[in-house]
Amino acid sequence: MVNHALYAAVVLIWGTTWIALKYQVGVVSPEVSVALRFLLAAALLMAWCGVRRLPMRFSRGQHAFMAAQGLGLFCLNYIPFYWAAQWVTSGLLAVAFSSVIVFNLLLGAVFLGHRIEGRVALGAAIGLAGIALVFWPELQGVDLHSEAALGVGLALVGTVAASCGMMISSRNQKAGLPVLQTNAYGMLYGGLVTAAYVTLAPGVSWGWDGRLEYAVALGYLALFGSVLAFGFYLTLLGRIGPARASYATVLFPVIALGLSTLVEGYHWPAAAVAGMILVLAGNVLVLTRGRLRLPGRPAPAAAPVQGKNA
Repeated sequence: MVNHALYAAVVLIWGTTWIALKYQVGVVSPEVSVALRFLLAAALLMAWCGVRRLPMRFSRGQHAFMAAQGLGLFCLNYIPFYWAAQWVTSGLLAVAFSSVIVFNLLLGAVFLGHRIEGRVALGAAIGLAGIALVFWPELQGVDLHSEAALGVGLALVGTVAASCGMMISSRNQKAGLPVLQTNAYGMLYGGLVTAAYVTLAPGVSWGWDGRLEYAVALGYLALFGSVLAFGFYLTLLGRIGPARASYATVLFPVIALGLSTLVEGYHWPAAAVAGMILVLAGNVLVLTRGRLRLPGRPAPAAAPVQGKNA
């Protein structure tokens, strides 16, 4: 699958998960939904690995790095965001997570030795400014002296955890670990840690939402939002680097807002239109001039392994 298609798939899938998440909140504890989502996703990936007879034996050290990736991407990323949703609007949460591109630029330079290119940094800044404009009405409504400040802090903690998980994924791919098996084990470890928290933490208990919408949303988030989207995204991350790949996180809130227009009757103010233009402009800066390889160009040495498995 060429990089342009991977990028588009990530943006479209993750842009639609906001609607699905809407049906996961309200009846059961959010940690329960996170645990169920990634345990189900892990089971699906493990079954697919079995069907394809992919090698599943790895060393203890490799499992340790898989577990670290799972904790960052499939546990510590999601739980703080669900907590933050108690006090912060979904639009502001999207803005907070879009800042992952900044953390990826910085952590990629510090831990992976990636050079921060001026064009990419400028595109990221323009895109983040655009997202801030899109959600400006919600940003105006935040009182930094209330619980909303705690919510913003939790959202940033979750964003940093996601960025750390992405750095570990990039390291794992460079070390030759295949994306598909690594995601399977990572989601298993992340789901098990979250399940342990649900079981042991005071005030949190297992439960089930009997609505059909909850079950359908859970299946969609597990298969599309987790198995497919993370497989596509982490493959892309290994090919073009964390900074460019993470620009997808600036675009998918715009997709979510478009769906909100159709489903929830959202009306576009002038600031949102201007923000959309800035997001698209930033996207052009980040991804043009060979930023994504054109079909037919040879892939980096490690890419065939990830592309085959994802």
